[in-house]
Amino acid sequence: MLKSQRTSAGDALTKLMLDLFRLNSLLLTAGDRLVARLGLTSARWQILGAIVQAERPQPVAWLARDLGANRQNVQRIVNDLHADGLVAFEANPHHRRAQLVVLTDKGRRAFDAAMALQAPWVNSLSEGLAVKDLQTVHRIVAALRKKLESETEEQM
Repeated sequence: MLKSQRTSAGDALTKLMLDLFRLNSLLLTAGDRLVARLGLTSARWQILGAIVQAERPQPVAWLARDLGANRQNVQRIVNDLHADGLVAFEANPHHRRAQLVVLTDKGRRAFDAAMALQAPWVNSLSEGLAVKDLQTVHRIVAALRKKLESETEEQM
């Protein structure tokens, strides 16, 4: 049985991926703690952020695509946000069944409150880290994401 060997870069990337998995878990836990008193979770906050970042109201499938998330999971969270009055649905002129998701005033206030909590937290977390190093990590992560997205598109 042949066992393929990783290159030095492949080995380094594997170690980075394992750290990123752990970091993601820690970030979600920290985010949950940060916004819990607002009635949010990291997942809800992330969806609200995607709605805010969108240039115009989008259906759930587009929000899921932009987040790189499963449509069904995003739909479940959007339904919860709707039940709590944080988002509303509007008619989609381009598709009868795929309603557009929009932030309500209550949703905007919740998102703004979360971001007000995030600023001092992220500033503290970034203390001692060089901006240049953070920008380098961002470029690497973005390049890896683009490679994976293009591989996914090729398989479709």
